[in-house]
Amino acid sequence: MKTDRGLTPVVSKTLGIGIVLLYVALVSTTLYGGVVPATEADAASTLGDRVLATGAIALEDAVPSTPADSVRVRATVSLPATIGAQPYELRATNRTLVLDSPVRGVGGTASLSLPERVTRVEGTWRSDRPAVVVVTGNASAWRVELRSVAR
Repeated sequence: MKTDRGLTPVVSKTLGIGIVLLYVALVSTTLYGGVVPATEADAASTLGDRVLATGAIALEDAVPSTPADSVRVRATVSLPATIGAQPYELRATNRTLVLDSPVRGVGGTASLSLPERVTRVEGTWRSDRPAVVVVTGNASAWRVELRSVAR
C-alpha cells in the first residue's frame, strides 16, 4: 500500500513564498497604479486651493481699511515652495488672483475684495522666491503690487 505524504518541504516552502510574492505584487500594483497617485493628486489640488486662499487673504489684509492721504505698506506673504513637488505662480489680473501650476488638476482663481480706492492690482509671486505685497498711493488712488524678491 502506498501512502500519500503530500508535498515535500522544499516544494511546500517554494509555493508558500510564491503566493506571498504574488500577493505583495498585486497589492503594490494596486496601490501605485491607482490609489496612491489619486491620493497625491487630491492632496496637491487641496494644497493649491489653500495657497490661492492664503494668497488672496494676505493681499486683502495688506490693504489698509481706512482712507489716508498717503499709503505705503509692504507685507511679507508666507506660501509653500511647491505644490506636488512643482513650483507655481500666483498672478494678479483684473482684481483676481490666479494660480498657475504645472501639476495637473491644480489651479484656479480667487476674486479679490478690495476697496474702491484700489485702482490697480498687478504683479506675480513665484513660489521659488519670497513673496511680498506692496500697497502705495495717495488719498484717491491706491496701487497693489505682488512682488517676488531675490533671496
